[in-house]
Amino acid sequence: MTSFTTPLIAVEQLSQRLNHDKLVILDASYFMPVANRDGQQEWQQQRIAQAQYFDFDRVVCAPDMEYPHMMPSPERFTEAVQALGVNQDSEIVIYDTLGLFASPRAWWMFRAMGHEQVSILDGGMPAWQAAGLALNQEAPRARPLGNFVARYHEQMISDAETVLSALQDPNCCVLDARSEARFEGLEAEPREGLRRGHMPGAKNLPFLSLIDNGRLKPKAELQVALSALANKEQQLYLSCGSGVTACHLALAAHVCGYPRLSVYDGSWSEWGAREELPITMGKARR
Repeated sequence: MTSFTTPLIAVEQLSQRLNHDKLVILDASYFMPVANRDGQQEWQQQRIAQAQYFDFDRVVCAPDMEYPHMMPSPERFTEAVQALGVNQDSEIVIYDTLGLFASPRAWWMFRAMGHEQVSILDGGMPAWQAAGLALNQEAPRARPLGNFVARYHEQMISDAETVLSALQDPNCCVLDARSEARFEGLEAEPREGLRRGHMPGAKNLPFLSLIDNGRLKPKAELQVALSALANKEQQLYLSCGSGVTACHLALAAHVCGYPRLSVYDGSWSEWGAREELPITMGKARR
């Protein structure tokens, strides 16, 4: 998988590798609570090949946290993904059932935990089905216990205090992946109890502007969007509603060669809840 020029793999490429000994396919589907859908239940009904379910919302996350699906400890991550059959030399392909929504979060988690051989299925399950490729509707089968051991790159995940400092640093850029209406405070947050608006000094790059029909846009288009807001010498801190779609920005920036990337794990679920953290409304200054 590391031979690919981007972290994305096409459905045709994956279909040709299904019998590869080192291949591990993970379904990382996750839905906002308002969707009233359960990714694990849908995975049990059908999946690509022998995909295992990577549940970053309830299993592969820090337990008993105030904010949703926070990064787990390296030890907890190790235990969870070993149970999915992940080895040190596994070539992992991650997909989700919406095309490109939750899979970048799982991709970033693996990278932050030291596993480089991980790719996202471009277009996800919809692209797989559109290509006429079959889904597995048999009962899921567990894989043998893996031997993966996490090596946490803590600089790839940031906390509120780090982001607060970065907002005052011209060598840093904070990008917010939420919609323009949420960023400007014109629309209520989907999670109750959160303030409206954005961090003073943050810039808005809605994750949906980077996607076309469930796929990441071409590199040239991503480069235009990113270069309008940040340069490659800056440290980028990426935020969103709860640390999921910030990973779309990480994916796009990684494809475009931005070397210094960190996802703000708590994102607006934390920032919007903590009254002592500053917020502002309206459009961001450029």
